[in-house]
Amino acid sequence: MIQPAQTDADLRYLNTLHLPARAARLQPVDDASDLPALTEAARNTGGSILVLGGGSNIVFGRDIDGTVLHMRTRGIDVLAHTGSDVLVSVAAGENWHAWVAFALAHGWHGLENLALIPGTVGAAPVQNIGAYGVELIDRLDHVDAWDMTGRRWLRLSAAECLAGYRDSVFKRELAGRAVITRVAFRLGTRPEVRCDYADLQRELSSRGVAQVTPQHVFDAVCAVRRAKLPDPAVLGNAGSFFRNPVLTADAAATLLAAHPDAAHHPAADGAVKFAAAWLIDQCGWKGARRGDAGVHDRQALVLVNHGEASATDLLDLAADIQASVHARFGVTLEPEPLILL
Repeated sequence: MIQPAQTDADLRYLNTLHLPARAARLQPVDDASDLPALTEAARNTGGSILVLGGGSNIVFGRDIDGTVLHMRTRGIDVLAHTGSDVLVSVAAGENWHAWVAFALAHGWHGLENLALIPGTVGAAPVQNIGAYGVELIDRLDHVDAWDMTGRRWLRLSAAECLAGYRDSVFKRELAGRAVITRVAFRLGTRPEVRCDYADLQRELSSRGVAQVTPQHVFDAVCAVRRAKLPDPAVLGNAGSFFRNPVLTADAAATLLAAHPDAAHHPAADGAVKFAAAWLIDQCGWKGARRGDAGVHDRQALVLVNHGEASATDLLDLAADIQASVHARFGVTLEPEPLILL
C-alpha cells in the first residue's frame, strides 16, 4: 500500500549534516514496484524529483520545490549459491553497515573493509564507495533501477555502471533519472582478507591478532573509523567532504619533490592518489571552527555542523580550505557530497 506524501516536510533530520531544508512533498517508497506510479504522480504535481536514502552524502543549500522520494525498501535475497560464490540481491533502502554485518554473520565475505560507512545500499553504487583498499565495484554484480525519464526498468551489469573513483554512470548519464532499487553482490564463502593499510595493521597488532579473519578485519575497520570519525547522530557531518585528489605521474612527482612526506598511494594507470586529509591538515585546518561550522578535530577531511550551521557557512569554510590547499600545494580539492544550491 502506497503511503501518502507529507507536504511541507522538514528534512533536517533526514540528512546527516542536519541542515535546515524543507520539501514540498516527501514521498515514502516502501515497495519498488510503486515507483512508476509515484514518479508519474511527482511529475504531475510539478517541481523537481530528488531521491533520498540515508542523507549521508548531501548538502541541502535550498528547499526542494518538488518531491523527495525517500527510499525505505527492505529485503535481502540469495539469487544463487554456486561453490564458494554467493549472489545476493539487497534492497536499496537497507542500511549499508547493517547489510555488511548481515553478510559477515552469514559467512559471505568481501565487504568487511567497507564496514561502518554511513548511508543506504542504494546509494553505494552511485559513489562507488570504498575504504581500506576495497571498492564496491570489486564485489558488484549488477544494479536494478527505475528509469524515470525512459519509464522503464533497468538492469546494469557491473561494467555498465562505469565505476571510477567516487564516480559512476549514476552521477553522469543517469543522474537525475535512475532510481536504484536493488544492488546485487557477488561474495565468497571462503575467507579472504585485505588488511594491508597501516591503520588496520596497527589496530590488529594492538589486539594481538596473528591469524586475521574477516571478523577481525570488520572489527578493526569499525574501531579505526569510530576513533577518527564523528557519529552523525551526535555531531552533524557528511563523512569525507573532499575526494582524495588523483594526480598524473608527472604532477605527483613534482608535488613529492617539494613535499616528500605527503601521504599518497598508487592509483590506476600510473597515477597517484594523495590523502586530502593530509593536505588539509598541513594547512592548519584540523579542529578549526567558525561559528557552528567546523573541521573535525580528529579527521581534517570531515566538515561538521556543531548545531546551527547553514549550508552557506559550511560551503564558505570548504571554499577557504580549497583555496589554501591550492595555494600551498597547487592541488584542487573536489567536494564529495551532492551539493544542492
